[in-house]
Amino acid sequence: MEENLDKNNEVNKEISDNTTKSNPEEIKGSKSEKVINIDINNGDSATKVVMSNKINTPEKPITKPKKELPVEKKPFQEFINMYLIPSLTEEINQRGLEISNIELTNTNRPIAGDKCWVINCKIKNTCNFWLSFEKDDISSLKSISLSKPNQQPSIIESFLIDEKRITLKLIISRVLQRLNGQKLIGVN
Repeated sequence: MEENLDKNNEVNKEISDNTTKSNPEEIKGSKSEKVINIDINNGDSATKVVMSNKINTPEKPITKPKKELPVEKKPFQEFINMYLIPSLTEEINQRGLEISNIELTNTNRPIAGDKCWVINCKIKNTCNFWLSFEKDDISSLKSISLSKPNQQPSIIESFLIDEKRITLKLIISRVLQRLNGQKLIGVN
């Protein structure tokens, strides 16, 4: 019986020594495993003790899903062609008017003659307007010109000069406000 106690003490000491010592190679890996197999003989039966010491670290850092950019932060031409022109067309159509042509071009601004991005819109039997952007950026200086059908514009007006944050809804509402102010799309 003393013989079994001596073996148990040796086994306990070996387990204690193995668990308190650190092995740098085992800690370096993303997943390290340490297994100790010990046979203990107790009379006629054999018991196998297996200890496992695992260190788990995440394989990938957890990333947050990316928020989609607001439409106003999209590239200029994408914003104009995919969002502004269709939305503006829809708003004008809802008022019972028909757009015969609307397009974005890099051309000379009406009246001023300087080269810039211009949205030219022709509303059938109602009016024409030119919304100009100095640069390919919706926050750049903007102007608007209006005219009756088959006439050239005679006035160029600044557009959204005091606004700090330019949005799709703001541009559309102010274009409609200008057209309405001139009694081109309705009555005041």
